[in-house]
Amino acid sequence: MLIEADKSCLLVIDVQEKLYRAVHGYEQLVKHCSWLMELANILEVQTLISEQYPQGLGGTIDELKNISPLAPVMDKTHFSCMASPTCQQHILDTQKDHIIVVGMEAHVCVLQTVMLLLAEGKQVFVVADAISSRNPNDAQVGIERMREAGAHIVTKEMVFFEWVHRSDHPKFRQLSKDFLQ
Repeated sequence: MLIEADKSCLLVIDVQEKLYRAVHGYEQLVKHCSWLMELANILEVQTLISEQYPQGLGGTIDELKNISPLAPVMDKTHFSCMASPTCQQHILDTQKDHIIVVGMEAHVCVLQTVMLLLAEGKQVFVVADAISSRNPNDAQVGIERMREAGAHIVTKEMVFFEWVHRSDHPKFRQLSKDFLQ
């Protein structure tokens, strides 16, 4: 199955001020999440942002918030976005079947969200190079478990090429210059 932009929603999970620097490869995580958020904006793919207990962990980092200032920010205390009634409602209200998942931590909030999205019947695409955990082994095991449960493990470039879909896309030439250099 290919990812279709018009059926997609980008879900950015818990890249928050007081925790993000503790995850392995946090600079790459932020860079790749930013990249996908910017691409989603250009291609008019809806973005949703979750925050785990923001009173304690702070809000989403400004670098990401500023890319999509109109994206709904969903506070939660459940690890899974889908276990939080408010987050779940936002996700379901998009009426999108392809949920592209990025963020942290891969083995906790990302994993639990993915499992419940799959149970809801969504096609879930976990962007392996845009998720992380404090311990790289936890992230790897989380990715393996999500794959075994039926999630599609993809890279940011796979999302790019599947969202654009063809070389004669009206924005392909400019996007390839801006995003693939």
